[in-house]
Amino acid sequence: MQVKGQRIFMFVLVMVQCAFIITFVLCVEYDQNAKPNFSTQDVRSSDTPTGKGGTDRGLKLYPMFQDVHVMIYIGFGFLMTFLKRYGYSAVSFNLLLAAFCAQWAIIVRAAISGNWGVGVMEMLTADFAAATILISFGAVLGKTGPLQLLIMAFIEVVLAQVNEHIGLHYLHTADVGESMFIHAFGAYFGLAVARVLYDEEVEKSRKEGAVYHSDLFAMIGTIFLWLYWPSFNGGAVEGDQQHRAFINTYLSLLACTVTSFIVSSLVDKRGRFDMVHIQNATLAGGVAVGTSAHMPIQPWGAMLLGTIAGLISVLGYKYLTPALSSKLKLHDTCGVHNLHGMPGVLAAIGGAVAAAMSSKETWGDSLYSIFTAMEPTMQNSTMSANVTEVMGRSAMAQGGYQMAALAVTLAIAIVGGAITGFILKIPFLDSPKEDTIFDDGVSWNVAEEGYPGSGDLPLNGKSYPEKHQEDTQIPML
Repeated sequence: MQVKGQRIFMFVLVMVQCAFIITFVLCVEYDQNAKPNFSTQDVRSSDTPTGKGGTDRGLKLYPMFQDVHVMIYIGFGFLMTFLKRYGYSAVSFNLLLAAFCAQWAIIVRAAISGNWGVGVMEMLTADFAAATILISFGAVLGKTGPLQLLIMAFIEVVLAQVNEHIGLHYLHTADVGESMFIHAFGAYFGLAVARVLYDEEVEKSRKEGAVYHSDLFAMIGTIFLWLYWPSFNGGAVEGDQQHRAFINTYLSLLACTVTSFIVSSLVDKRGRFDMVHIQNATLAGGVAVGTSAHMPIQPWGAMLLGTIAGLISVLGYKYLTPALSSKLKLHDTCGVHNLHGMPGVLAAIGGAVAAAMSSKETWGDSLYSIFTAMEPTMQNSTMSANVTEVMGRSAMAQGGYQMAALAVTLAIAIVGGAITGFILKIPFLDSPKEDTIFDDGVSWNVAEEGYPGSGDLPLNGKSYPEKHQEDTQIPML
C-alpha cells in the first residue's frame, strides 16, 4: 500500500511540476528591471546606475530575501526535527513544500494582480507564501503523507493569497510582518486540517517524542529564525518604516526570550526549563510585533508585545495544547497555535490598537504611508481657493478595519482548512496509519545506526521483524 502511495505521489508531482513549467513558458517573464537592456536611453535609467541602465529596488531587497530564505529552508526545516523518528521527513518535506509553494505562489499572485513579471520582490513574497504552508505543516507533522501535504499546499496557497489580497486591497489594512496573513492564517488553517484528520492512533503512538540530539537539531532552527526575524518583518518596506521594523522586532524578541525562560521555569514543579518552550516560545515575539513592526509604537510597546507573547506561548504549550488534544480532539504536533496562532491574533490586536490611537500629530507623514486609506482626499480637483480636505478614514475606523481583516483571515483559514481536511481523508491518499505515524521508514531508506528503535523499521506498512517472519529470504536489518 505504501509503495502504491509513493507511486501516485510521484506521478502527481511530475504532472504538477510540468504544469508549472508550461505556465512559466507561456505567461511569466522577467521583471522590467531584469530584462536585457537594448538602449542607452532606457526609461529605467535613474541617478544611481546599475550598469544595465537603471537602478533596481530588487537588488537592494536581495539581502532581505536571503535572510528570509534562510528562515524558510533552515529555520523552519530544523525547527521541526524534534521528533525522534521523523527528522528526515521534517527537514526534507519542508524543503520540497517550500520549493513547490514558491513556484505556485508566483503563478497565483500573478493571476490575481495581473503582473506576470518576476523580480526579487516576487521571490521574497513567494517565500512568504511558502512560510504560510510550512506553519500549517507543523500542525500535521508526522500524521500526513507526502501526497496529502502536496494537496494541502496547493489549496492553501490559493486561499492564503486571496485572503491577503482582500486584506491589503479591499480592506486597506497594514500587516508588514504578515502576522495575520501568514502566521494566523497558517496556524488556524493547519489546526482545522488537523482536527478533521484526527485519529486516536496518534495519541497512542510512542514515536512522537524527542531524544536528546533531536532537540538539539531543533534548536538550530530556533536560532536561525530568531536571528533573521527582523528581516522577515521589515524586508518588504523601506526607509524609516524598515528601520522601525528592525528595532521593534529585535526588542520584542529580546523581551520574549527572557520572559519565556522565566515562565518555563515557573510552571515546572522543580523549576527546570522545558526545551519545547525554549525552542518555540522564544520566537513568539517576532510574530506578536509583526503587524505593527513598522509603526511608531515606541520601543517599550515592542517589548510589551514580546513579553505578552512569551507568556501566552509558554502557558499555551504547558496547558492549552494538552487540553485541545484531550477535550477537542485537536492534535497539534508542533504547537503552532502557541507560536503562530495566538501571537498572530495578539499582533492583529496590537496593530488595531496602534491604528486607533494614531494621529498626524504623533506619527507625522508616516501615518499616510502606513495607512494609505487614512490619507486626506480633495473634494475639488480644480485646486480652487475653497478646496476643503476631508479625512479618508478615521483612526478608529482604521482600527476597525484591522480587526475586520483578522476576522476574515480566521474565517477563510478555518473553513478552508476544514474543507481541505475532508479532501485529504479520501481513501486512496497516502495517509499514515498506526505504526507508520511519526516514522521516516515509510518514505525513506533510513540508516539503522543511530535511528531510534531501528529494529522495527516499517517496510510496506509492516515492521521488519514481522516481514522477516513471513519471508525469511529478506534479511533483518
